[in-house]
Amino acid sequence: MTIHSQAPVVVGVDGSAASLDAVRVAAREAADRNRPLQVVHAFIWPLTRAPLTPAPGAPAGAGLRNQAERVVAEAVAEAGKVAPDVPVTGVVVDGAPAAVLVAESREAALIVLGHRGLGGFAGLLIGSVTLQVSARAHCPVLVTRGEARADGPVVVGVDGSELSTAAVGYAYEEADRRGAPLIVVHAWLYPTPIGPGDILPLVYDPEALAEESRRVLAESIAGWAERYPDVPVRQRSLRGAPARVLVEESKDAQLVVVGAHGRGALGGLLLGSVSHAVLHHAHSPLVIVRNGT
Repeated sequence: MTIHSQAPVVVGVDGSAASLDAVRVAAREAADRNRPLQVVHAFIWPLTRAPLTPAPGAPAGAGLRNQAERVVAEAVAEAGKVAPDVPVTGVVVDGAPAAVLVAESREAALIVLGHRGLGGFAGLLIGSVTLQVSARAHCPVLVTRGEARADGPVVVGVDGSELSTAAVGYAYEEADRRGAPLIVVHAWLYPTPIGPGDILPLVYDPEALAEESRRVLAESIAGWAERYPDVPVRQRSLRGAPARVLVEESKDAQLVVVGAHGRGALGGLLLGSVSHAVLHHAHSPLVIVRNGT
């Protein structure tokens, strides 16, 4: 996917504290990338046939539609405080949260979401909305964890798959932009199945697997050092469950980057059991890359 130069950073909001944290992170991302910011609230109530206008005799400003407009206005104001030079627009879009955000991702440089919300647009995030958007978005998805930290490395998980390569490219770009070191991690436990029906050996050589891991690491970063010569890079081949390894590595990171799908032992990076574990337990913001950018 090629992202055009004026594609906005898009942040989903629901009025929760976590979504306001996401707004502040998104505003800084937009400023750093020299892009506009778009604040989006998915207004699901029309789908439920709930009354949207104030009841007779209700105070001015009452009603679900007015409440949604206030959520967006508050978020736009917060973004203006953080990044006053960034052009900010706010919209209320009728529809289910995941569908709205996936549609917005078609013209976005980045989707930013809080790690949890109020429920409905709620449960933003860690839940079905995160998984659906991460699986279907047409641009990278950044899941925030409170206020972003400015120190620590960028960590990227690799497994040799095509999306792993896209994640490495994104991680290099982020490390360069942030002036941060990059840690490239490959986690392994058992031999990797090549395809459906592949029979794995009952006995295997750990050192051979470790050597294969080091090969995957070397191939994953091949050619990138020439493009980003100022980014210090450290390769880590670690024995352990991929989700657990990435969560552990996230403790000291300012950002973790993974591909949306992987293969073999890193299987389903992310969006399977790995995604649930990392989204629930990561200690830093997480970027999920679904396709090349």
